[in-house]
Parts: sequence; structure tokens; C-alpha cells
Amino acid sequence: MDPVNAIVLLSNFVIIPALAYGSQLALGALGVTLIYGILRFSHFAHGDIMAFGTAIVILTTWWLQGAGITIGFLPTALLALPVGIAATVLYLLAADRTVYRFYRKVRAKPMIFVMASLGVMFVTNGITRLIIGPGERRFDDGERFVFSVRDFREWSGLAEGLALRSSQALTLVVALIAMGLLFWFLNRTRAGKSMRAYSDNEDLALLSGINPERVVIITWAIAGTLMVLAGTLYGLDKSFRPFTYFQLLLPFFAAAILGGLGNPLGAIVGAYVVAFSEMGITYAWRRFFQHLMPENWAPEGLLQLLPVDYKFAVTFAILVVVLIFRPTGIFKGKSI
Repeated sequence: MDPVNAIVLLSNFVIIPALAYGSQLALGALGVTLIYGILRFSHFAHGDIMAFGTAIVILTTWWLQGAGITIGFLPTALLALPVGIAATVLYLLAADRTVYRFYRKVRAKPMIFVMASLGVMFVTNGITRLIIGPGERRFDDGERFVFSVRDFREWSGLAEGLALRSSQALTLVVALIAMGLLFWFLNRTRAGKSMRAYSDNEDLALLSGINPERVVIITWAIAGTLMVLAGTLYGLDKSFRPFTYFQLLLPFFAAAILGGLGNPLGAIVGAYVVAFSEMGITYAWRRFFQHLMPENWAPEGLLQLLPVDYKFAVTFAILVVVLIFRPTGIFKGKSI
């Protein structure tokens, strides 16, 4: 029995990847829950606008790399983030002015907004494929690992290795900073308190002198920033393909609904639950239990509940169960 190697193995293949993936989902789910909580509709264009913003970051990154501008061991995409964020926020504000603003004025039902967001989704998907193509694009550079499996084995002397990719470490750091700044903004600034008041009671907020258009602009700006951060970090960690970002819409909504749609803290908790569920159920546990059990008791099968290709089925199952048994989520958000 070797519990230390078992823990290292689990950390390498489940815990660290799930923390990174969960952080990426948390940033995306925060955008979903902010739009739902303040603008009061489910934004189905979220994944494709994230792909659009990431595509702008990639194109800017390639331009910087071509000009010989890099930042050493860190990915050049960090320098391109402001361009991607600015382009995405402008795109969201243009979509709001041309599509969503009219329906707000006539006080359309939430389902009308959802259908309108589907239209924005298809248009955005076409624009993204037009500017960068439908295929896989890689834009990561800099140091690949903080430490590699070989480095860890030489340092520890263990049979199992542990690696920490730079993209994973960067994801955790950026996500932590972004979440902290978001909660500080919502709880400590006048604009953030206005957004919360508008979310709680729109009519009372208007009577208090809160400018609804200003709240809408700030909401889209924050959501756009979170989209680009999540999309860029996901692309650095895995690679960029426009259709993949459309698929991420399911885990985003599953995380937001599981935590409590409209509740930012719930979105973060839900994102990590979804990430660890996907990783845990699709992981082959054989080697892990081989380290914990006597040799003659070692399992013969892979001990894998589902293949990796079915990870979104795990998310869908979580979403269905939550909608049936607790539609308001863990933190009792707004029932959908």
C-alpha cells in the first residue's frame, strides 16, 4: 500500500485539472448568472461571444508574436487580453443597442430575450468562423510547465509524477484575482451596489434614482470581461476551436443553476462541483486503487464509470437532477 503515490496520482489527473477547469467554468458561469440576475434572461449567446472574444485575443497574440513582442515565460496572450476585452464589450453593447434594448423597452417576456439571444448566437458564430476559421488554433507560448513530471520525480523520489502546467497555474491565479475583484466591486462600490439594488427590485431602484442604462452597460462590460478571461484561459489550457465554446454553454448553465441562478457565489461553487464531477466520473481509478490495496486485491478493470467523451453527459445529468429536485440551486437563487 502506498497512499502518498495514490494522492500524487489523483492530484495529477483529477484534482489539479479539475481546479483549473472549474476556475474556467466559474468565470463563464459568473457571466451567465450576472446577466440573468440583472438583465433577467438566459443568455444563450454566451459561449459564442466568448469564442469571438478569444478569437480577437488570438489574432492580436499572433500579431504581437510576429512583431517579436513577448513577455518571456508568460504567454503573450496576456498582452492581448485588453484588446479582446475591449472588442467583446463593444460587440455586446452593439448587440444590446440593436437587439435587446428594444425588448427591454416593451418589457418583453424572458423567453423573447432567450430567442433573441439565439439569433445573436448564430450571427456571432458566423462572424467568429469568418475571422479565424472553424479549425483548431493554438496560441500558447512561454514556459509550458511550472514543474514537470520528471522534475517532481527527481525531487520527491516517488514512483508517480506530478506536473503543473503554466496554463493551469495562470488560470488559478487569474480566476482568483477576477473573482475577488468582482465581489469587491459588487459589495464595496456605488456602481456595484446599484447593480444589486436593480437586481433585487427594478422599480424601487428606479425610484431611488438609479440609471438603468448605466447598470446595463456595466453589466455587459463585466460579463464581457469574464467571457474573454474564461475563453482565453480555456484556450491556453486546451486549445481553441469555435464549436468547443458553444459546447461549454451546457456546463456554464449547469454550474449557474446548480449554485443558484442569479447568485455569484453559487455560480463559483456550482462550477467546481461540475468540474470535479466530470473529472471524477470519467477518470479510470484502477491505478489509484492499486496503490491503496494489497497486490492480490488489485482491480482488473479500469474502474471508469464513463469514457471521457461522455463528460458532458455528466453535466447534463447534474442539470436535470437539479431542475427536478431543487430548481433554485444550492444557494437558493432565482427559480427559472
